[in-house]
Amino acid sequence: MRTFELTAPCHFGLEAVLKREIYDLGYEITKVEDGKVTFAGDAEAICRANIFLRTAERVLLKAGSFHAETYDELFEGIRALPWEVYLPKDAKFWVTKASSIKSKLFSPSDIQRIVKKAIVEKMKEYYDIEWFQETGAEYPVRVFLMKNEVLVTIDTTGDSLHKRGYRTMGGLAPISETLAASLIQLTPWHADRILVDPFCGSGTFPIEAALMAANIAPGVNRHFTAEAWRNLTEEKLWQEAFEEAKELEDLSVETDIQGYDIDGSVLRAARENAKRAGVGHMIHFQQRSIEQLRHPKKYGFIITNPPYGERMEDKKNLPNLYQQTGEAFQNLDAWSMYIITAFEDTERYIGRNADKKRKIYNGMLKTDYYQFLGPKPPKRKK
Repeated sequence: MRTFELTAPCHFGLEAVLKREIYDLGYEITKVEDGKVTFAGDAEAICRANIFLRTAERVLLKAGSFHAETYDELFEGIRALPWEVYLPKDAKFWVTKASSIKSKLFSPSDIQRIVKKAIVEKMKEYYDIEWFQETGAEYPVRVFLMKNEVLVTIDTTGDSLHKRGYRTMGGLAPISETLAASLIQLTPWHADRILVDPFCGSGTFPIEAALMAANIAPGVNRHFTAEAWRNLTEEKLWQEAFEEAKELEDLSVETDIQGYDIDGSVLRAARENAKRAGVGHMIHFQQRSIEQLRHPKKYGFIITNPPYGERMEDKKNLPNLYQQTGEAFQNLDAWSMYIITAFEDTERYIGRNADKKRKIYNGMLKTDYYQFLGPKPPKRKK
């Protein structure tokens, strides 16, 4: 089976988490850069990466790369790529995205136009036809320019991988599913440990934790663009990958995952989202404020995305909110707390310095992931 070069974009600062996921799937990492991990894989890897990866934004098939400083060089570089290997005669293809950083070619619309034109010229030359009906499967092209180096890819995913299919409604500022999964994986939490999100909103952290606990693949209930690519993947490979995911599920696992929020309406959405994700029975949602956060058990985890003060009228409430969070945490025996926020005075109002702090981009917003580490539980006797 032919080997491809596949690139998986991810949130900046979380490349190591995605790298570990790809290794665990059994594929060889060839390159790690800011915001993306590249690995080698066959057609089966396209199927499995889309279905199993929790922290990638999408899976891109590399068509080629080259240096270009002028539009003529861009045109010739694109035309030189073996498009006939990737695009069948009836392919529906377009340049869905072009991005440019520190490059002489910086206009996304001009880059998209030139790339489309060059692909058409190559296809006309190869198939010896003047007009393409584009009635077949979709092959969205994505082009990235970084310091005049051009990376050309075809998107195997379609809708971003954060769209698991379970969230029909979010809160005011919902955290993305892929980012939530990444942040959970940065903690030592396991299914046998308590997890509480006291600002759960539409339930993303508890749901992603429950999906991990039950070993439910994040893409098992959705579809992908490359499922229709009969020239590069096979229907049988997709069926086998979906079956593999279903066989690995364990819905009988016992967990203690809880989500609290002061807003009853978003909790109704959280319950519905959890139900759609197949983990409604694994999470206890309850309407309560941060002041009411208590738990009798030791060695639990708080993993949360509290308000940042996106609106000016909310900012004045943040000191009190974070102070209450710190007081609630202080009263929990031997717990750990992980907070992603853009609020700069977090440590001051929590009442202690974080043991670790990691810069994370939540979309375009620069945030910090504060890690307040509690003691490890004693090892169980065999």
